Amino acid sequence: MTTGSLLAADLVIAVLAAAGWLGGGAAAATRRRPLALCLAALALLATLARAATVTALARAGWWFAAEKVLIAAPLSLAGVVVAGPRLVRAPADIRSVAVPLLFAGYAASGGLLVTVLHGYPASPGVGLLAVAGVVAATAATWRLLGSRPSPTVSRAALAVAAAALVTGTGLAVTPSAAPAVPHDHRYPDAPPVGEPTRRFTLTAGTATVKAGGRDVAAWAFNGQVPGPELTATVGDVLEVTLRNRDIARGVTLHWHGYDVPNSQDGVPGVTQAAVLPGQEFVYRFRADQVGTYWYHTHSASDVGVRKGLYGVLVVRPAPVTGVDVTVPVHTLSGVPLPAPRTEPVGAGVPVRLRLINTDSTTHRYALAGTPFRVAAIDGSDLRGPTPLVDTAVLIPAGGRYDLVFTAPATPVALFVDGREVYSTGPVSTATDAWPVLDPLGYGAAAPAPWSRTDKEFTLVLDRGLDLRGLLPRYAHTVNGAADPDIPSQVVRRGDVVAFTIVNRSQIVHPWHLHGHHVLVLTRNGRPATGSPLWLDSFDVRAGDVWEVAFRADNPGMWANHCHNLAHADAGMTLHLMYS
Repeated sequence: MTTGSLLAADLVIAVLAAAGWLGGGAAAATRRRPLALCLAALALLATLARAATVTALARAGWWFAAEKVLIAAPLSLAGVVVAGPRLVRAPADIRSVAVPLLFAGYAASGGLLVTVLHGYPASPGVGLLAVAGVVAATAATWRLLGSRPSPTVSRAALAVAAAALVTGTGLAVTPSAAPAVPHDHRYPDAPPVGEPTRRFTLTAGTATVKAGGRDVAAWAFNGQVPGPELTATVGDVLEVTLRNRDIARGVTLHWHGYDVPNSQDGVPGVTQAAVLPGQEFVYRFRADQVGTYWYHTHSASDVGVRKGLYGVLVVRPAPVTGVDVTVPVHTLSGVPLPAPRTEPVGAGVPVRLRLINTDSTTHRYALAGTPFRVAAIDGSDLRGPTPLVDTAVLIPAGGRYDLVFTAPATPVALFVDGREVYSTGPVSTATDAWPVLDPLGYGAAAPAPWSRTDKEFTLVLDRGLDLRGLLPRYAHTVNGAADPDIPSQVVRRGDVVAFTIVNRSQIVHPWHLHGHHVLVLTRNGRPATGSPLWLDSFDVRAGDVWEVAFRADNPGMWANHCHNLAHADAGMTLHLMYS
């Protein structure tokens, strides 16, 4: 069983245990003896089963089990100790067992709520809040059922609940101190790169575009979705003038996967101010990275990208031969893009398909009708790619795969999630059952370009209640905090930096570090054995543990975030900065 499956199973078992104890207590309070005993037995079995899942999760990594071992387990044990002996000697009047059973239910529920509302890391404050809730609920139930606890017991329960509540709240809402690091908020100057050889102008504005045969309200560059394809030859100097006609929330240009100087990265509030209506900003950088990339707004990016503020950036070597096709996949107001197209290609002609996922979720791609090779991922060429047949690829949000093949005499078609988007002629092939390529074992291996690690960071991805703003919110968190309260990761130029990225949640987080590509070392303990895999976007699935590394060679302050842009907007964003 995978760690993700264990996380899901443990959650279900925890719900069953809490429901069993609470249901048994309610049945006992209404003197329904057989039902009370049956539900209590179910709860006891679920509690024992949860001990097994928590043990397995702890073996997979302490990140997955910390609050379960330190908070939920003691609470559950207390519930079993209080309720268990009363069940063994269940009196004729089962109503006298109601409070112990309900106490066990409150204890199990407290541990469950810690996992659901707080997650990682386990903290004394959250543990005390759970204790306060359990004690207060039990005391209230005791009085509600007409029991008469002694004044000493009542006062003790009240004191414990009040002390735990006050102390726990103070510890839970006080943010941990971020490390003191030297920085300022002046936007960096653009580095000199020489006179531009390729000039483009992109005007952002509201527009009505055709999609799926109907008119769709969009935000667009130059009135089209996707925006104009920007192309360059390696060595060109690009100058792109961004103008905002009427996007009230502002726009910028982030060159996704292209490791531009920090001043050109397009992150509002970090590298530049957002471009407001009537304003413009000029980006200028040298095209020294061959490959497939894309651009999109990073101002209100969750809304802006979804509504159409994106486009393709391709840097080609010189000269280029054969057929070169870009396929940016997007969903605009529920309409999948691009529309299907057919372009006949003569037999023997080399073809490169540049597949770009501009959505916030993973897409499945399948090329039918010919053997192919994956020549590049995220703009980086693979070493020794081998031919593949009847094999699909999964591309994470923001990711790019370049597929190359020699056109056969018979038609070829590309399918995305089962929908044909490109073909050289009519093809009828079922691709749903094809196996999916694992890029960690594809191509020819090579040693890592370094033998040491200077800095190591662990990012534990989760969901939890963020109490540090004016209003509480249920946020996507990193190490228990949400943007802007996540401490920055501080490195020095020349450092070899390693990340361990852990996903405790039940949803996929496509991870994206700006300004750098990372080398994949391991995934779930399995070393990468194929071609060195340099990525800027990769799916961290439920229960996954990725180890990646990079050399800090691009100074500045860089966004480091989930590229499901709704998750980033809901807190899953932090920054990497050079000291």
